[in-house]
Amino acid sequence: MKARKWILMQQFDGFPKLTDLKLVEEDLPSLKDDEILIEALFLSLDPYMRPFSKALPDGSTMIGTQVAKVVESKNSDFPVGTMVIADCGWRDRSVLSPKTTKIQKMWDTGKHSPSLSLGLVGMPGQSAYVGLLTICNPQPGETIFVNSSAGIVGAIVGQIGKIKGCRVIGCAGTVEKCKEVKEQYGFDYVFNYKTCNLNEALRTAAPNGIDCYFDNVGGQMSVEVIFNHLNQKGRIACCGNLSAYNAKEQQTGPLFFFEFVRKELKMEGFMIYSYEEKLPAASAQLLKWHDEGKLKINEVVVDGFENMPQAFIDFLRGSYNGKVVIKA
Repeated sequence: MKARKWILMQQFDGFPKLTDLKLVEEDLPSLKDDEILIEALFLSLDPYMRPFSKALPDGSTMIGTQVAKVVESKNSDFPVGTMVIADCGWRDRSVLSPKTTKIQKMWDTGKHSPSLSLGLVGMPGQSAYVGLLTICNPQPGETIFVNSSAGIVGAIVGQIGKIKGCRVIGCAGTVEKCKEVKEQYGFDYVFNYKTCNLNEALRTAAPNGIDCYFDNVGGQMSVEVIFNHLNQKGRIACCGNLSAYNAKEQQTGPLFFFEFVRKELKMEGFMIYSYEEKLPAASAQLLKWHDEGKLKINEVVVDGFENMPQAFIDFLRGSYNGKVVIKA
């Protein structure tokens, strides 16, 4: 049996190009004891793929996560028909062992598509839930600011904030995205960061300051927010650094240690896999809120495994709203 995979021909230089990736075929080996054969159903596109790909040697399979079905098995824990989440990269078929590849049974998506286990109840939703509730710990009546608000993580953060009784401010890069964030996700105030002055917009939206800052972007925006708008004992959850992912040179910025001392600020970066004990409850609660109509998402499904590179480029350029998955 053959498998198709996308390999990284060369390191991305700035924004990825179609010529950086190549679709190849390989023959799959017969199963050994404890191994399984899976076929991809949906593959995830996520911002982390861009910076994490820097660690890949040329010719490696592009990194990524997929929802797949076990179609052949010599492992009693994963019988044929089991739905799994596997970190095996941009592949349509894989022979793997759970001992050497990160694989788990799919998160429960209830009556919804299995693709939700890559978005709402998977890593993005879990990141929003754990980052906001564990690190920021917002209290009713407090003000939250989350950037990249039209993305899956930002949208979920804002809606959880509203569920918890907070005022939620967001930003996005187009009029259409801002409208979606305000009308579909229920944010209190949304501004276009490309056309508005950041400080003026935040002074208007949060005249009494910001208590919780959920940061997906980093860069100069975060410097301005931390310096000018965070309240005493403000909390910052650092989830991503979108402003630098496609930069050709490492970003640098000012060190503002005294501002943290003066305002008693707390800033914490996190990786969701450090909170594994919290993830089952997080996924269950996210799904419950979704079924109750309290938490909405926008899922974009791009058809065709062969279209992954173009979809990835479009995704990094901000062409989509919400969670993007590839239907294999």
